[in-house]
Amino acid sequence: MSNRLIETLAGAAVIAVAVGFAAYSYSRAGINTVDGYEIKASFNRIDGLAVGNDVRISGVKVGSVTAQELDPNTYMAVVKMSLRSDLALPMDSSAKIASDGLLGGKFVALEPGGDIDMIEAGGEIEYTQGSVNLEDLIGQVIYSSTNSKE
Repeated sequence: MSNRLIETLAGAAVIAVAVGFAAYSYSRAGINTVDGYEIKASFNRIDGLAVGNDVRISGVKVGSVTAQELDPNTYMAVVKMSLRSDLALPMDSSAKIASDGLLGGKFVALEPGGDIDMIEAGGEIEYTQGSVNLEDLIGQVIYSSTNSKE
């Protein structure tokens, strides 16, 4: 066997292992979208939130973000999300952009309300809280600590 054939076979084996690892990682990551019904919510800011991120209730994944767009009339970020079809959210439910720790990714955290009427498919969550900008918080802490020493 020539050296070129051996190198080609070794390269093909490395590529096959890499593709297999990538397919396994994707299947175990749980980043697939949730089949169900779509709702939307408007936020003042959605820094770090991306299409495909989780939608959670009490820390349990119940959906995923399917789209983001800017409302040209209100300049609010509109987030569309798909929720499990067996899940019904009360009309007075709220949504906020939350973080998985200091350096973690963002997700939409839903807090179910107590209304007897439920949000229909294509409906909207009215009560929202946008993401917190970490740089602004650090700036406020530094500003408040320097002003308190004077």
